[in-house]
Amino acid sequence: MSADIRAAAGSSNGIPLGSEPVLGGEVSLRKVATALDVRPMRLYGYIASKEELLDLMVDAVHAEIRPVGDGWREVLRSRAEATRHAAHEHEWLADLLGGRPQLGPHALASGEIVVAALGDVDVDAIMPVVAAVNAYVIGAVRREIAERRAERGAGMDEKRWQDSLGPYLERTFATGRSPALATVVRDAAHLDADHTFRIGLDLLLDGIEARISR
Repeated sequence: MSADIRAAAGSSNGIPLGSEPVLGGEVSLRKVATALDVRPMRLYGYIASKEELLDLMVDAVHAEIRPVGDGWREVLRSRAEATRHAAHEHEWLADLLGGRPQLGPHALASGEIVVAALGDVDVDAIMPVVAAVNAYVIGAVRREIAERRAERGAGMDEKRWQDSLGPYLERTFATGRSPALATVVRDAAHLDADHTFRIGLDLLLDGIEARISR
């Protein structure tokens, strides 16, 4: 039974990962115990702290992140897109990405696939490449989730927000003090989040390819 309790605490079947609010101290071992239908004190015997609980939850999500593809570029793209998808499915994940190294079995399995795909790259460049892609994904995902939360908090979607700021921007650009910004805002394509993410990822991967091909 003890192994079952611990496994369930780090399982999307045991804990409602997609709906459990994590930040603000809302997740507790007591709530997990209730979800698992056991006494809180019994759970404390198998999970030492909230931090350990979060580690288990993050590793459970890593089971959904399985990079695939032929060659390092496809594998890195696959992992980036899978991580982004997981964060959109489990919004709390965005706040935990980039923290302590994830050393659970699922996270290590995902990392092994990525590093193996980079086997022909100079060994000293492998971790900087992985770190660069991780940094891009974490930054993009956190921005997207922050925008989603802002929309919920204000009750105003992106279009309504843009419409509300339109008159201010028109007045500001009319001063002529920001001509470059004015040109981009008025003339550039307004891409959605998916296109923006993929173009940014392409730019990063192009740069990595150019660097490691020297």
